[in-house]
Amino acid sequence: MSIFDCGDTETIGPKSLESTRTPSVLHTISVNLKTPNGALDNDIEVPETLLKKRKQNEKAREERLAAAAAARKAAKAKRKVIFKRAESYVKEYLAKEREEIRLKRAARASGDFYVPAEPKVYFVVRIRGINNIAPKPRKILQLLRLLQINSGVFVKVTKATQQMLRLIEPYVTYGEPNLKSVRELIYKRGYGKVDKQRIPITTNSIIEERLGKYDILCVEDLVHEVATVGPNFKQATNFLWPFKLSNPTGGWRERKFKHYVQGGDFGNRETNINKLIRQMN
Repeated sequence: MSIFDCGDTETIGPKSLESTRTPSVLHTISVNLKTPNGALDNDIEVPETLLKKRKQNEKAREERLAAAAAARKAAKAKRKVIFKRAESYVKEYLAKEREEIRLKRAARASGDFYVPAEPKVYFVVRIRGINNIAPKPRKILQLLRLLQINSGVFVKVTKATQQMLRLIEPYVTYGEPNLKSVRELIYKRGYGKVDKQRIPITTNSIIEERLGKYDILCVEDLVHEVATVGPNFKQATNFLWPFKLSNPTGGWRERKFKHYVQGGDFGNRETNINKLIRQMN
């Protein structure tokens, strides 16, 4: 007999030990989770920090929903304003066109010649590189922001700008753009200057953020300001990044560095600039 034998004692194995302990463990858990009536205990205290966090999240969610609703309402009202402005601009353009046709017919009927008004805005395109440029024309090109070949800008026609264009004439070509050309340039190749960066004009909010104080809220406002040379023309054109155009479809003329009237490309080409814009846009 071994010294560990205890006579009539019963040997308890792992399974029997588990069977003896499991009911007491389950009983302990059930007592902790359930009330005497068998229902879940709702009197468990929640930490104060968790309650504060819940309240903060609910408050932030309500504020976000309110801000989104206000933004939707403001955007809807703004769209109405933009549509009304666009309609008024279309009426203005049509009235101007009809008036010009009427004046031409009246002049023809009376045997006179109709002389159109002087252009108010030029679109200037640089067509020549940096080689062999004198200091003064180089400085003027920098002032006009024409730093690359095939870059273009809108310039208000004044005595000063006409003298500047005359000095840089061998390096640029320019003319009077029509409404269609202005609209196509801004819609297709329009980039804005935002914090000294070149940002594509994809939404009206970009324009409103920079030019809202000048009552320019959308692309149509910008087109109207440039085409009609409005009171805020300087701010509008300064916001527009210089247009980066492609080489014209079909290439330049045979001698690019002759004047336009001599069969070349540089210099003033008046309304024929619109054809060049179509080829380069």
